[in-house]
Amino acid sequence: MSEDGNKAAGAADTGTPGTSRDARKKFAALTLGSVGVVYGDIGTSPLYAFREAALAASGEQIVTPEVVLGVLSMIVWALIIVVTIKYILVLLRADNNGEGGTLSLTALAFRALGRRSTPVLMLGVVGAAMFYGGSFITPALSVMSAIEGLKVATPALEPYVLPLTIAILVALFAVQSHGTGRVATFFGPIMVVWFLVIATAGTVHIVANPGVLAAFNPYYAVTFMLGNGTIALVTLGAVFLVITGSEALYADLGHFGRRPIQTAWVVLVLPCLLLNYFGQGALVLADPLAMVDPFYRLVPESLLLPLVGLATLATAIASQAVITGAYSLTQQAIQLGLLPRFEIRHTSASHYGQIYMPRVNMTLLIGVLLLVILFRTSSGLAHAYVLAVTTTSFVAAILGFIVIWKLWRWSFWTTALLMTPLIALDGLFFVAASMKILEGAWVPVLFGILIVVIILTWRRGTAILLNKTRRTEVPVDTLIRSLEKKPPHIVKGTAVFLTSDPDFAPTAMLHNLKHNKVLHEHNVILTIITADTPRAPDEERVQITPLSNLFSRVSLKFGYMEQPNVPKALAIARKHGWQFDIMSTSFFLSRRSLRPSPQSGMPYWQDHLYIALARSASDASGFFQIPTGRVVEVGTQVTV
Repeated sequence: MSEDGNKAAGAADTGTPGTSRDARKKFAALTLGSVGVVYGDIGTSPLYAFREAALAASGEQIVTPEVVLGVLSMIVWALIIVVTIKYILVLLRADNNGEGGTLSLTALAFRALGRRSTPVLMLGVVGAAMFYGGSFITPALSVMSAIEGLKVATPALEPYVLPLTIAILVALFAVQSHGTGRVATFFGPIMVVWFLVIATAGTVHIVANPGVLAAFNPYYAVTFMLGNGTIALVTLGAVFLVITGSEALYADLGHFGRRPIQTAWVVLVLPCLLLNYFGQGALVLADPLAMVDPFYRLVPESLLLPLVGLATLATAIASQAVITGAYSLTQQAIQLGLLPRFEIRHTSASHYGQIYMPRVNMTLLIGVLLLVILFRTSSGLAHAYVLAVTTTSFVAAILGFIVIWKLWRWSFWTTALLMTPLIALDGLFFVAASMKILEGAWVPVLFGILIVVIILTWRRGTAILLNKTRRTEVPVDTLIRSLEKKPPHIVKGTAVFLTSDPDFAPTAMLHNLKHNKVLHEHNVILTIITADTPRAPDEERVQITPLSNLFSRVSLKFGYMEQPNVPKALAIARKHGWQFDIMSTSFFLSRRSLRPSPQSGMPYWQDHLYIALARSASDASGFFQIPTGRVVEVGTQVTV
């Protein structure tokens, strides 16, 4: 969303919608937008969630009324407890300057503890890694479950389900580079139609069999859980499919604001989901054979193909939301130093959050296609999906406990009273989902492990490299005193030297003095700082510290959701008295050529992984948006 959208969201959070006509329009637009983006994933869960949970509960046998009512009761209370209470009422209030998501919650936990705690960092890394795992599975599962409606309409079309799914997914990822602005305009209305259609389809069967509404009583969920042992636990894991996508409620907080997201859930999404799930339950109570595909059998045969078409649109929207979420999460991870710099393209001049990352897009596409080919059915993918989502939800609950206790300053026992049941429920879902490791749940675990290894390797390798280079670096103060005693030849203009440690002379500066034996009349030691807030205000953007007549130290602060623009930020320095002129400024960057070393402190394979990651990183000039014509690169060889 645009900055105006964020302001509107903030206004909606603090006041009541309807204070003016413009405010009402903005609030309505944000609420509609949240229906299209935030609820795409959870809104398409009825395609497969009830079917998988009921089949798990019945052990592939004829579904009994006890199973139907037990599963429906678990679905109802999972939506109420996990989504409504945990996310809608609690975590949406734990915003980091208006932004949400796993990494935002991690940053809040750091602030609450007053330091970067390693256990908290690992929780955030694991949560983010499993979100990536879900990002691979969501498009494959959602689109395939929609297209499978074709074989319900005409069994002869079954051989075309797989190739058609692949074609739609390839097309979906191919259009990402064009941006989502125009398409996003239609997301909200399409999803509103989707929710109304599935609610209507369910209501027809509830009217025919109103006894299914008894499942609102939690007695049926408790009775089923206590009376079915291991099967109940397996069923609980499948039930979690109904709340997949709940992380998007929190992750997209900064795009729409708390009140629009809450309003959309209470007024439209939750009622429509419940009506559809109860409708599927009523249908199966009347005809147990409909359990093969209860969602599509809700409608008459004449409406089946239009419903397949609408479901395909809805699942494409759900996939779009998780793809753009992966872009945003990657951008945050880069800014927090968890991943190397990747190319980020902004696809909208007015909507900051609309970005495209070519490497992330290609990686997701390859992973999604491999999953489709490997599992071939939505049922197989469903088992893989649950573990990824439960892990992310579990991590969010633990981090939420820290934030509520330490940052909100609630008493420990009050926090425990609120969060312990939610953490325990998430833990139970996690255990249940883990029982499907051999049946597909290993997929997100594998993706998660790969992401964790990459993040830890990048952080460890970067720290080792920093320590190595620091041994040979010269303190800035020492260098300035030395140059004052024996000044080199002074040339006109400004030289800006980028460095991560402003206390030591940048490598590029030392090499420039060593080989060119010249010094500019103005020398700036520039450091880029990433704040633990999503965006840094302009008044905190630039800090200038004069060191001598020739040297000054400048720090530029950017939020972890911002893409740094060094020339634009330096222009703000004019307010501090520095006459910045891009045409008389040269930016000196160090380009390291890395070589593995037996004494690096990392295993040999990890050395090579770190070097590969460093080589894959975008160059600093592009990432910091420095004009290429003003850049001088100085190369050095370093062993890791």
